Amino acid sequence: MRPRLYLRVGDRVTHLHYDMWGVGVVVEERHSHLAGGFCMVRVLFEDGEERSFINDLDNECCCYYAGLRLL
Repeated sequence: MRPRLYLRVGDRVTHLHYDMWGVGVVVEERHSHLAGGFCMVRVLFEDGEERSFINDLDNECCCYYAGLRLL
């Protein structure tokens, strides 16, 4: 079964709980080749930090449920 992805490279996002991070841009997507493996994204925020998030809407730890929202 294919994962339901939330973010794609180039998407602009913000975090509901961390305004001080600023706007972020998805700079990388990674997909596991193993069944049931993680799908991850790296987001570069205006504060200069890159942060990684799970990108599978079927996972309870998905970045959407963690507070990332598309702009």
